Amino acid sequence: MTLKISIMNYKRLFIALALPAVLPLAITACSDASNSTQSQNFDTVQVAEQPPVALAEVPASPEFPNAALTVGEVKTEDAGRDSVKVSFNFNVVNYELKAQTSDAGEKNCNNSKDGQHIHFILNDAPYKALYEPKNEVTVAKNSEHHVVAFLSRSYHQSLKNKGAGLIYHFRIDERGELKKLETPTKPMLTYSRPKGDYTGKDIDNVLLDFYVWNATLGNDYKVKASISTGGKDTSFMISEWKSYFIKNLITGQSTIKLTLTDKEGNKLLGASTEMSRDIQLAHGEPMK
Repeated sequence: MTLKISIMNYKRLFIALALPAVLPLAITACSDASNSTQSQNFDTVQVAEQPPVALAEVPASPEFPNAALTVGEVKTEDAGRDSVKVSFNFNVVNYELKAQTSDAGEKNCNNSKDGQHIHFILNDAPYKALYEPKNEVTVAKNSEHHVVAFLSRSYHQSLKNKGAGLIYHFRIDERGELKKLETPTKPMLTYSRPKGDYTGKDIDNVLLDFYVWNATLGNDYKVKASISTGGKDTSFMISEWKSYFIKNLITGQSTIKLTLTDKEGNKLLGASTEMSRDIQLAHGEPMK
């Protein structure tokens, strides 16, 4: 019995003596100079903050002051009981479709390998690029439509000189016959770029381009560009009709909304004053 107590007391004594030696060692290990430095380095490592979305003016592009686009022949063809096929033929003067714009290699943005073209837009839908001066659309009978068309450089920047763009306003009656209507005179906005998917280096400079009709940007009218990317929303008030590069977009989906406003920033009433597009950005293929 005495021996058991002695052994138990010996064990208690060993534990009591050992604990002071063990606990300070654990604390010391956490506060060791080399380990402290490692811990400090780990604690202060930060992921670089994404720079804010910004707009930068596109560097000066080749001008085509005498380039012009007009509507030539417009034909209709019955496309079934309730629809009509409308064929447009355009006249292009002093501008070469399919040619590469001379500074395409210097712009560092998305460029069409097929060259210069026409942006054809029906009823504010995303544009179709025309490399030949013609296009066909199918529309319903007893319906009204606007076609907007303008000349574009190979990197999708529109020509903004007088005569380089047009609006064709028409109606298809219940019999399928086309009637040309008056060209709108109220301020209107046409969205052009950005559009679709961007990969690789093209994501660095995403072209923002639009057309303004019957209004001059400045004191009385502005375009509000609302950009949503990476869960953040940024807005810009544009008071000069120019093209811009959107910088610092996050990969994945971004949404760009353009609004034509009055001088107080209020959306103008009427048709074709606000529209938006979703685009996708990725460092490389495949897109997700």
